[in-house]
Amino acid sequence: MSETDPIPVEEFTTIESIFVRHRNALLLRGQFTPIYTDYYLHLMENKLRHKEELDTLLKETLTVLTLHLAARPWAETIAWTVNMRAPRLNLFVTGSSTRENIVGHLLTENVKEPEQTILHSQTVARTPQGRQSKVALTEDKDPFCWIEEFYSQSEQLPARAFRLPDENYALIVAQPDCDLEWLESLSTEDVCQITEIEQTKLLETRKFRFQCGCSLQRILPSLSAYKGNAAALFEGAAELDIQCPRCGSHYTITPDMFDA
Repeated sequence: MSETDPIPVEEFTTIESIFVRHRNALLLRGQFTPIYTDYYLHLMENKLRHKEELDTLLKETLTVLTLHLAARPWAETIAWTVNMRAPRLNLFVTGSSTRENIVGHLLTENVKEPEQTILHSQTVARTPQGRQSKVALTEDKDPFCWIEEFYSQSEQLPARAFRLPDENYALIVAQPDCDLEWLESLSTEDVCQITEIEQTKLLETRKFRFQCGCSLQRILPSLSAYKGNAAALFEGAAELDIQCPRCGSHYTITPDMFDA
């Protein structure tokens, strides 16, 4: 590679799952530039633009859910909806280890204001029943506090989340007989050096990218209530703009397309 060639960007973010021996803790860490790159390409392609504060909220919620997915069994798909007070919005993120994807969207219209910010979690696995939980959040605007509160209230495990340099992030989750005093005392600098100063073992790696997989064919069935009555849906309009609820992608449909 010559000096003028562009530096290749990885297509996926790789999350390492590392067991910290003698501390009995699980470290999840990854470098999120690939996910963020695909996220911004998605915004550009769909002519979406968020205020800086909301953009950061969505990116960091995607980040902590990705780390959480890597801490969970492979077969799970997890969706979070954060119903926020201020600013008033619904923040939706979902991902799957088997599909190797993470995706999210902000909803700012027709949002009911809650008494406090609430995180709704839904987990779907290869079992007849999924799992749902609801966590009241004390911190309105920090996803790294949200994940710690989620672990404390829903998973009933202590956890710490860290912003590291160069778009690296980490989540450390207590395991049975964890050294809780050590966990609580950790600083960002400690976490950056954890594999050098602690005895650790790499358990596995998982890959994730920002990807929805939506298409017009997948979205149209959601309008099945209007089957045979396209006039009521279009109300005289020549076309309609349909938005994917998972990622915000826009699709244009016409009455002929809908009938077909």
